Amino acid sequence: QDLTYFTKKEVLYAHQKFKALAPEKVGHNKNAKLPMAKILQYPELRVNPFRDRICKVFSSSNDGDCTFEDFLDMMSVFSETAPKAVKAEHAFRIFDFDGDDMIGVSDLREVIKRLCGPEHKLSDSEIQQLVQNVLEEADLDDDGALSFAEFEHIIDKSSDFCHSFRIRL
Repeated sequence: QDLTYFTKKEVLYAHQKFKALAPEKVGHNKNAKLPMAKILQYPELRVNPFRDRICKVFSSSNDGDCTFEDFLDMMSVFSETAPKAVKAEHAFRIFDFDGDDMIGVSDLREVIKRLCGPEHKLSDSEIQQLVQNVLEEADLDDDGALSFAEFEHIIDKSSDFCHSFRIRL
């Protein structure tokens, strides 16, 4: 409870949700680790275009598989009570596909493709234009990528970021 943004009641409820994903595996094993495929059965993750990235960012083993602590951490960061700064830090890691501590052109292309979904195919030139628009708006030092500080600056200007960066328990 001390390491999350949850009450004791919410932590217990989160454990029920985690256990429901694989009752046979969790049972009485407090160290159970569920494969990413099981975690992705959580209803709000199932429809999220960044579901695999979310699991990998919160997985203590970095492979997407999650212990209850990993799951609780994830749900806590995505809760209404988590501070904007904590949400921004995790969003940055989710969008940094190549893990180089910058959101570069390839990361932005991937974010755009995932947000549009497979049913809304954009041409390469349309994607490139969107990437350019993002960089023109947010890349304050003109290095062709977004640092965490630049990303955070954009988050600060976004009134609905905290509302949209949320998963209900």
